Amino acid sequence: MPPFLRRMAAVAMFVLCLAGPAAAQDITPTPDPSLPPPAATPEPLPTRGPRPRSFAVVNDDRAALQFFFEGVTPQGQTRLARVVGDDIRSVSAEWLGRTVNFWPAEDGSFYGLLAVDVEQPVTNTNPLAVTVTYSTGEPSTLDANVPIVRGSFINQILSIPPAKGYLLDPVTERSELALLELFIAPSTTVRGWDEAGFSLPIPAALTSPFGAIRTFNGAYRTRHTGWDISVTGGLPVMAMAGGTVVFAETLPIRGQYVLVDHGYGVFSGYAHLSEVDVEVGQRIAQGAVIGTVGSGGRTSGPHFHWETAVDGVWVDSVQLLELWMP
Repeated sequence: MPPFLRRMAAVAMFVLCLAGPAAAQDITPTPDPSLPPPAATPEPLPTRGPRPRSFAVVNDDRAALQFFFEGVTPQGQTRLARVVGDDIRSVSAEWLGRTVNFWPAEDGSFYGLLAVDVEQPVTNTNPLAVTVTYSTGEPSTLDANVPIVRGSFINQILSIPPAKGYLLDPVTERSELALLELFIAPSTTVRGWDEAGFSLPIPAALTSPFGAIRTFNGAYRTRHTGWDISVTGGLPVMAMAGGTVVFAETLPIRGQYVLVDHGYGVFSGYAHLSEVDVEVGQRIAQGAVIGTVGSGGRTSGPHFHWETAVDGVWVDSVQLLELWMP
């Protein structure tokens, strides 16, 4: 039995109890004849934004917590926080039931990513408890709150041919998602990206967006965990940043799939590959070829699906790429 089947069997009983729409993979949506055709000139490709203004949130006698955002945070998005102070050894936080490890910067401050799951309940009260540990071993806690609002997600009506109808089985989809959640849960403390930030795995126009609520064949409802790029088969797919390959196997929905750990809870996934050019445990640099575009798994033709996770939850890959980080 292949390794991924053994692991999927181990989580099968658990996933039967999962609620809500499954995480969707990728069938090209049927064009709506009532809508105008796509523009001939694609929108500019996403790039990292400039350094934003920081806002002081809370401080004590020795350290201060700052946010690089103002106001609320939508579902599926990631925000940046910083702790500044003297003689700090480490910083971590408890956020939405998860631990966030902050990474050190050259100026002695520490940065952390606050990720909101696409299905996170919308509430005004979401406590953030930041623990600052000093070189003496003495800890202190900085408490804040981050309101969460509903994200902007589109609805898509899709169909799948009868030959691939078996891939609309909710147990198959949720088992695959639960398997990947085992890999995206850890947070290693080696940062794989540098001052250049993240880059598109394929420099081409993006199509089907993150978070889309998809209805297949009029009945099966799912959630899209990433972005699609409609390109021809055989094109190379590149790593969005440096990191370590932690998964490289064939899955029912995603086809040939590679997952890369970029450190501090950041992961990127590359689906529907025709070939895989890396192996588990391999250290890769930004721009390294992961594999080539294919059409395996739940897809109606060659295209590329790119997804990212932060601290165990799937987030908007494009928004993360555009986020300024040191």
